[in-house]
Amino acid sequence: MVSTGEELLRKHGLRVTRPRLAVLDVLTQGGHLEVDDITRQVRARLDSVSVQGVYDVLGALSRAGLARRLEPAGSPARYEARVGDNHHHIVCRGCGAIEDIDCSVSERPCLDPGAGHGFEVDEAEVTFWGLCPACQAHRRQDAMA
Repeated sequence: MVSTGEELLRKHGLRVTRPRLAVLDVLTQGGHLEVDDITRQVRARLDSVSVQGVYDVLGALSRAGLARRLEPAGSPARYEARVGDNHHHIVCRGCGAIEDIDCSVSERPCLDPGAGHGFEVDEAEVTFWGLCPACQAHRRQDAMA
């Protein structure tokens, strides 16, 4: 059974507000979105919301476990709604496109850091880097020119 945005917010101890519902709806559409993209889509739904308001909502959703913040090196922070499954990401060095990669081993050994220094580990972030198919094609075209 799929929960509504209101049910998800309440289940995670958050007040139900129009901005929270709108941001959650944008995130659940999929992707790895920058705050500017999220803000633009939320404004199309609500007419008026500040960038700071979107950051506040994203912070609350992240702390509640309803959103995940990614920060690939050299890129602005991005957010996604896929949480709790310890998946990883692959990032294109050319255009910055990001795709999800399921954890490559079923036992999630990446959650055992060895010396955990007292931390309770609940997630590991693995980022693979390379070139997406479109950037590979551009590279081949540039090499032929």
